[in-house]
Amino acid sequence: MGNYKENIAIIIPALDPDERMTALVRELHLFGFQNIILVDDGSALSNRIYFKECKEQFGCKIIRHVVNLGKGIALKSAFNYILESCPDILGAVTVDCDGQHVLQDIDTCARLTEENPDKLILGCRQFNEENIPWRSRFGNKLTRQVIRLLCGIHVSDTQTGLRGLPTPLIRNYFANTKGERFEYEMNMLIAAREHLIPIQEFPIETIYLENNESSHFNPFRDSIRIYKVFLKFMLSSLSSFLIDIFLFWLFGLILRPVVPVDISIFGISLLILLRTVFSRLLSSLYNFFINKNQVFKNDSKSPLILVKYYILCVVQLLLSAFLVNHLLSFISYSTVRKCIIDTILFAVSFQVQREWVFRRQR
Repeated sequence: MGNYKENIAIIIPALDPDERMTALVRELHLFGFQNIILVDDGSALSNRIYFKECKEQFGCKIIRHVVNLGKGIALKSAFNYILESCPDILGAVTVDCDGQHVLQDIDTCARLTEENPDKLILGCRQFNEENIPWRSRFGNKLTRQVIRLLCGIHVSDTQTGLRGLPTPLIRNYFANTKGERFEYEMNMLIAAREHLIPIQEFPIETIYLENNESSHFNPFRDSIRIYKVFLKFMLSSLSSFLIDIFLFWLFGLILRPVVPVDISIFGISLLILLRTVFSRLLSSLYNFFINKNQVFKNDSKSPLILVKYYILCVVQLLLSAFLVNHLLSFISYSTVRKCIIDTILFAVSFQVQREWVFRRQR
């Protein structure tokens, strides 16, 4: 391994920074880091003096956005600069500008990034201490549990800004990961999961200045962006249900004149059976293509995906019928039992579709 302080770039995205950014850059420069990239993400004119100081005193590269485009875009602007102009850079470490990351942790992250060219490195904060601001503690713990349940991602700090990214992973994956603002950092974890990129964590010192008031993360607004993939899945399922009901009604109008109403199979009216099968077939095809192309973003042409999808549909249908008949018997109304059981199966179905049906191969 070479000198990681020369081979690893430090990326600091900033919106309206103060003298803490200058102090951080001074420390990094004195410690030997030679490639420091600052991204001015639409800062006010009065705050640009800090970027000027860092450029003049420490030779930092400045990338400027005239208007605020978001942290995700800021990071990708720096990634693009590295890929285009810095062929000798082996990776990058992203650092928050407000002094929440200490020099020793940044140094550890840079070293691990050079030593592990196939891994995403995360410097993870500890959230069990009472001095952690409530919105950081709440936001991280909630997101951590949701992302573990729905995405199968096991990390202890989903929102950490201290990350090490080897250049090959930036080029092949992270430079193209979608996301403009804070949701980009969550999308990065999801991309790592989808592409089977190992994640290595290491503990860092947890520092919050002024109750973390300098943070531009909004727990409600940015969590909505983070959970967009789950909302898409719910909307896909809801729209499929509405289409299924509409088609069931439509096929009733079409088939009733030609299918005798007194014919039944295994005690089920043939008319009802045909309406159910045709409407479910078409609505499930709609659901398949929406989930494949919009929710899970799988561009594979293999027919095996469709086979897997319908295997899941059949198993889910049979499980629903079986469980409604044999579980929660203390609830008198079968419709209520079905609502409870199908809600559980809905969550399970999301994970099975993500992990088996639509999972992309590396």
